[in-house]
Amino acid sequence: MNKQGYQLDRRTFLRGTGVAVALPFLSAMRHGKPREPARRMCCVYFPNGASMPEENDAKWNMWRWFPNRAGADYEFTNILASLAPFRNQLSLLGGLSHPLSRELLGHLAGDTWLTAGDVRGDDYHNLVSVDQVAAEELKRHTRYPSLVFSTDGGVGYKSRVSTLSFDHSARPIPSEHHPRRIFERYFAPNGGASTPERRQSLREGKQIVDLVLLDSKRLARRLGKQDQEKLDQYLTSLHAVEEQVRRNEVWLDRPMRAFDSSHIDLDAAANVNPTQYLRTMYDLLALSLETDLTRVMTFMTGREDGMGFADNFPSRALGFKSSHHTISHDGHEGHWEEWGRYDQWHANQFAYFLQRLAKVEDEHGSLLDTTMVLYGSCCSTTHNARNYPVAVVGGNQLGLRHGSYTKYDETTPFSNVLLGMLKALKVPAESFADSTGSLPEIFGA
Repeated sequence: MNKQGYQLDRRTFLRGTGVAVALPFLSAMRHGKPREPARRMCCVYFPNGASMPEENDAKWNMWRWFPNRAGADYEFTNILASLAPFRNQLSLLGGLSHPLSRELLGHLAGDTWLTAGDVRGDDYHNLVSVDQVAAEELKRHTRYPSLVFSTDGGVGYKSRVSTLSFDHSARPIPSEHHPRRIFERYFAPNGGASTPERRQSLREGKQIVDLVLLDSKRLARRLGKQDQEKLDQYLTSLHAVEEQVRRNEVWLDRPMRAFDSSHIDLDAAANVNPTQYLRTMYDLLALSLETDLTRVMTFMTGREDGMGFADNFPSRALGFKSSHHTISHDGHEGHWEEWGRYDQWHANQFAYFLQRLAKVEDEHGSLLDTTMVLYGSCCSTTHNARNYPVAVVGGNQLGLRHGSYTKYDETTPFSNVLLGMLKALKVPAESFADSTGSLPEIFGA
C-alpha cells in the first residue's frame, strides 16, 4: 500500500553512475488524471484450418473448434476449454471469410489472412496487411513500428508464405523465429541505453545505408526499365532499414522499461520441444508489449500445406503418428478427435499467452485490457476457405464488447473484423480492403 500518499512520476528512473533504469508501474504512480491507455494489437495464426464436425454430430461435436450453439450462453467444446477463464474478454466469430479467397484452396488463402488481397489465378495482387496500417499510425509511440514472428522465419514464397505481414507495397515482411536472436536484438543488456559502442554502431549503420542509397541512384540511370523496377523494390526495403536506424538514434537515450526475463527459455527449439518453443515465443510477444517496445505484433505459428517445423508438432508434442497436414486430411474413425486434440493443444498454448498478458498491470488494468488479440486461421475444415475459426480476445479498455459466439453470413466479409480493430486502435480508416462495416456490436461505435 502506498504510504502517506507518497507519489511517483510514471517516468521515474533509478539512476547510478552512467546508468538509468525505468521502474515498473507502482501503486505510488496511480495519481492524477490517467493517461489515455496505450492501444495495442497482436495477430496469432495457425495453419491448415481447424476441426469442424457438424454441430449435430453427437459423437464428435465436442471436438468442434466453434461451440455447438451461438449466443451469449454458448458452451465451450473440448478444444477451446482452456479459454474459459477469459470468457468475458472473448468473442467468437463464425461464418467469416475473405470473398476473394473463398474459391481458393485454404493453403493459398493464408497469404491473405490480414490483407484480403486477390491471389487468384496467375496474377498475385496482395495488399498491405492490417498490422502495417496500424503500425504506420502507432509507430510514433515506440522503438519499433511492429514485430513480425513465425516458427520458420523469412517470407516463404507466394501462396505458402511464412509471414503474416505485408508492407504498403504488398511485399512480404521477413519474420523472425529464433528466440535467442530475437531477445539479443531487441532486449540488449543495456536496455537500449546509450553507450559509445552503440552510438558508433548506429553511425556506421547509417553511413553504410547512405552510401548504398547514393550509389544506387547512379546505377539506376544505367539500367533498363525492368531492372529499375527490381532495384526500386530493393531500395524500398533499404529505406525501411534507414528509417529504423534513425528511429534507433532517437530512442538511444531513453531507457527501456524494467522487465524480468528469467522465466524465458531462449534456447527452446521448434524441432525439439514445440510446447516450450511456442511458450517462449509467446513470452517474447508479451515482453515486447510489456516494455512498450512495439504496439503491433504478428505471430504465424506454422506454415500452410505441411511445410516447416510446425507440421511435426503433433508427433513431437502429443506423440501422434501423423503430421498436422496429414491429420487435417485423414478421414479415418477418430479423425475429429485426433485433429481436435491437436487444436486443443494449440489453444492451450494460446491461453498461456493470454495469462501472461493478464498478469501484467498498469494504471489502466492488465495488459490484456489494452491489447486486442486476433486468433485464427484462413480456412475451416479440409482447407475450405470459408467459415474461418476466429476469436478476438482482450481490449476491454479499448471499447470492445465481449461475451458471445456470433454467427455471420457471407454478406459480412472478414475484413470487417480488421477494420473494427483499426477503429478500436483509433487509426483513422473508413475502410479496409473489401470491408462493408466495422462490426460495432464487437468493436464499438
